[in-house]
Amino acid sequence: MKKNFSVAIAGGGSTYTPDMLEMLCLVREDFPLRKVVLYDIDADRQEHIGKFGEILFREYYPEAEFSYTTDPQKAFEDIDFVLVQIRAGGLKMRELDEKIPLKYGVIGQETCGPGGFAYGMRSVPAMIELVKTIRRYSPEAWILNYSNPAAIVAEATKRVFPDDYRLINICDMPISIMDIFCPLAGGRKRTDVEPRYYGLNHFGWFTHMYDKKTGEDVLPEMLEKLKTGDCDRELGYSGKNDDYWNFTFRHLEKMVQDFPHSLPNTYMQYYLYPDTMVKHSDPNYTRANTVIDGRERRVKEYCDGVASLNQIRGTQYDLDLKYSRGSHLDADGSFASATVAHNDAHATYIVELAMSIAYNQNDIFLIITENKGIVPNLSEGMMLEVACRVGINGAEPLRIQEAGAFEKGLLEGQYAYEKLTVDAALEGSYQKALMALTVSRTVGDAELARTLLDEYIAANGEYFPKLV
Repeated sequence: MKKNFSVAIAGGGSTYTPDMLEMLCLVREDFPLRKVVLYDIDADRQEHIGKFGEILFREYYPEAEFSYTTDPQKAFEDIDFVLVQIRAGGLKMRELDEKIPLKYGVIGQETCGPGGFAYGMRSVPAMIELVKTIRRYSPEAWILNYSNPAAIVAEATKRVFPDDYRLINICDMPISIMDIFCPLAGGRKRTDVEPRYYGLNHFGWFTHMYDKKTGEDVLPEMLEKLKTGDCDRELGYSGKNDDYWNFTFRHLEKMVQDFPHSLPNTYMQYYLYPDTMVKHSDPNYTRANTVIDGRERRVKEYCDGVASLNQIRGTQYDLDLKYSRGSHLDADGSFASATVAHNDAHATYIVELAMSIAYNQNDIFLIITENKGIVPNLSEGMMLEVACRVGINGAEPLRIQEAGAFEKGLLEGQYAYEKLTVDAALEGSYQKALMALTVSRTVGDAELARTLLDEYIAANGEYFPKLV
């Protein structure tokens, strides 16, 4: 008989939470639950999703207790898994993260460059405090963390909680890349292959993709098609995504054409082509504005729509209707994402990870873990994102060949920036913060770094650690 697990979602007001809740209902037979509780420090934001969750679980999972709260003890006491997706400072601060550097002709992006630095300076203390709080109430809970910027968060948690193997940092971007591009290999799905990947979070490369049945590496076939270009004809992604992601997926073809030996993470575009990315950005309307006007509004309307009906079954929100089409296609063949956040990977991946741990399945996941000989010619301690087998004893990384000179040079520079950012956050050091921005590949000028740092300090106020 399977154990009934208890799950908390930290960042319960996140726009990705409804998808997680629906996913937990969909896998009720495989991953039975005793209770689910949402936790957020923003009660008003969480309430919209909390009311939706009450109706969802009442109709689809009545045997599981559901609640939402701002009380950490109620949230984290007697919990088996905590799924973490906090955003320190919210979307308001993300907007400033992105717009401040664009004024100076520098990348404005959520996790890359100065924007990622500012977000990291807020996230490090917030994440450390959250982990301490969870451990106070559930010392043995598994903490599965999505919170960004994941590379900086992982570097910080490694230092503060060095022996906590039940704290696992992950990202769904590589999985989304697999979902989108694996069909180039004879129509395969992500679940048909085992990836080999290495790098820092949002800064890495796929080196192999092995067919699970035959052992064949199908990545070369994918790369050949990407080098040829116009993969949208085969994949049809332009009908499924907004302009930002369509540009990004087409830009991936450009990256493979320039550096054809591996498949890069899409975020590498910010580091390899920073001038192009600045020119492609609107300094007055950044990605944060797109999210606020798009996903943020859409999710709120979705949850409020369910609440107004006080019902899901038999309505346009019916889960059987939404998820009965495995390919997420409408009857006329047009695309219709089954997830309200339009990100099929986010909820799926973290629930798959929880199940692999719970049942000791030792499936392969891409995990951010400390380099202890995994890539032998990279710095010891570097928080690498690599393929790991994950079970009840945590993540066990698979060793990778040595990094090439090109990748090693990029990675060591990026890791220096990430280490200095964490130093600055933990030590309250203005000097380390200045060094971090100066060494960042997207800045590279000390005077500009100082200008950006001072403006971020003023804009963030109490969100930032005090820097002296």
